[in-house]
Amino acid sequence: MAKGAKIALAGEGGQGVQSVAMIITEAAYEDGREALYIPNFGVEQRGGVSVAYVQISDEPIGSPKFKTADIVVALSDRAVRRTQKYVGEKTVFVYDADIDGVEDDLPKNAAKVLGIPAIRVAKDELHPRVFNIIIMGAVIGATGVVNLEKAKEAIEKKLGYKFEKDPKLRDLNYTAIERGIELVKEKL
Repeated sequence: MAKGAKIALAGEGGQGVQSVAMIITEAAYEDGREALYIPNFGVEQRGGVSVAYVQISDEPIGSPKFKTADIVVALSDRAVRRTQKYVGEKTVFVYDADIDGVEDDLPKNAAKVLGIPAIRVAKDELHPRVFNIIIMGAVIGATGVVNLEKAKEAIEKKLGYKFEKDPKLRDLNYTAIERGIELVKEKL
């Protein structure tokens, strides 16, 4: 497992960026690690790019801010443009491969730029409501910052009340996280 990671997740309101950040942070915390999540709810609350900043470490986290992320995940064209400033030469940049018109905006200075078909997989293979869990899997697959077991426990803690009403949702979410891990590992 990685020692830690600085993660910037960005997407449009409703894509579940903040939920994914909370679940990853919870998984790391429950694993006994230092974990920090800072949501960005500026004017974006009224429609626009929402950014979540997550830090996970085995050591105390000195500052809630960071300039360069280990992984940046951008889920819309505006998010791709907005997150450029968090990319450095060691950053893995993940975006949805079906976003049109961003080819010229993808970071040139990233260690790796990975386009994964998360939206398509959510729609065609699983269900649109687990799109963000696919993204969570992609983050875990790219960083190894939390293990799959802890991630599933955190999902259970966050969404367990929904699983009680519809147990099939549990399997759907678990399949989504595993599929997200696969999607990013195919590209690494």
